[in-house]
Amino acid sequence: MLSSLGFLTVGAILALLLTNRVAAVVALAGVPVVTGLVAGFGPAEVGEFAASGLGDVVGVTTMFVFAIVYFGVMRDAGMFDPVISRIVAFAGNAPVTVCLATTALACAAHLDGAGATTFLITIPAMLPIFDRLGMRRLVLATCVGLGAGVMNLLPWGGPTARAATTTGVPVNDLWVPLIPAQIAGVATVLGIAWFLGRREARRLAVDRPGVVQDGVAVAAGGVPASGSAGSPGLPGDSDPAAAGHDPAGDLRRPRLLWFNVALTIAVIGCLIAAVAPAELLFLVAVVIALVVNYPGLKRQTDRIEAHARGAMLMATTLLAAGVFLGVLDGTGMIDAMAATAAEAIPGAAAPALPLIVGILGVPLSLLFGPDAYYFGVLPVLIGVGEQFGVSGAAIAQASLLGEETVGFPISPLTGAFYLLVGLSGVEIGRHIRHLLGWAWLVGLVMLAVAMATGAVPLWSA
Repeated sequence: MLSSLGFLTVGAILALLLTNRVAAVVALAGVPVVTGLVAGFGPAEVGEFAASGLGDVVGVTTMFVFAIVYFGVMRDAGMFDPVISRIVAFAGNAPVTVCLATTALACAAHLDGAGATTFLITIPAMLPIFDRLGMRRLVLATCVGLGAGVMNLLPWGGPTARAATTTGVPVNDLWVPLIPAQIAGVATVLGIAWFLGRREARRLAVDRPGVVQDGVAVAAGGVPASGSAGSPGLPGDSDPAAAGHDPAGDLRRPRLLWFNVALTIAVIGCLIAAVAPAELLFLVAVVIALVVNYPGLKRQTDRIEAHARGAMLMATTLLAAGVFLGVLDGTGMIDAMAATAAEAIPGAAAPALPLIVGILGVPLSLLFGPDAYYFGVLPVLIGVGEQFGVSGAAIAQASLLGEETVGFPISPLTGAFYLLVGLSGVEIGRHIRHLLGWAWLVGLVMLAVAMATGAVPLWSA
């Protein structure tokens, strides 16, 4: 029963999110509370499960609030203007170049294996460029997600470390045979970025005919190409001051450019080095940024209010996600789902387990978070495979080609997912629909290369 309710809960939430029937908060918090009660747990117990889940996400929620305020203040102060100007000058009115640069930046930023860091570095830098060129933010989220996803296979990344722990195989022994597949994955995501850029260029040529002035796409009639669809309620969508594009230039702080750059580098460096919790780092950064750039109560209050709407919208979503994860874990639905998924594999198909899990890795990210899969599903799959001579390492390596690696940017079961959609300003359902096919394609290409190089067997005798 718990397994069925678990799948019903996840299915209902995905259906509501993908069809945009209700707000994300309603789906993520409402559905699991109802199914938890249906499973026979009392209100007090469900409350305890929810509280436990909230405790797990309060850190990332706090970080998100202060991070979006910090980068919003930096954008207001004009810190990104030189970067934007140079990239736009280099790319001109070429969405292809912008998409390629975005994906490459995400790949480089994800060298530390932390999705939150990647998104906090890449999206605030590239979002103004996408908006100025009139490119869709869905494309931004897809390019960043693909770049981060293919690099999440690194041995110090979460999925690979979990797989090594479960199998008892050294992490490098899992990763090294997959290096050719990862290289192919990087090439594939760059190819997809090129294609998406070409498609955006064609769309802009039809939907926004005009000329280019100062490297910015300008629609007919001289109106600058605006932001993207599907991003209501985020800073920069409608309020010029919130976006940092104050006509009078009152918000710009050109004399403080290098101070702001140094502060941002220091914050990112401390974030990567784990000097302190991320939420504390961004809180301190916000305090310093406001005091130096906008002294005085009114100015500081105005800057906070300008970015509060978007921060609070995603903060509530993250907290609702904590309720969702807490209830599924506390009720035992996650464990029951894992056992059911493993038992559903017929014995005759066991020799092809690596192929099966490799093919299904990306979509499985919609159902199982990294802990649930690598600590719950994977051990059962390994146990089934070993009865038919399939090595646990092969199953783990096949899993790593999609499950919570390329698939993590579409997984509502990870906190970084909400950071990606929140910073990009896209609707969850639209983002999943837009990215799922591309992520799955990358996973399949990597699987094909892994099979061709012998890292993943097609069939075990």
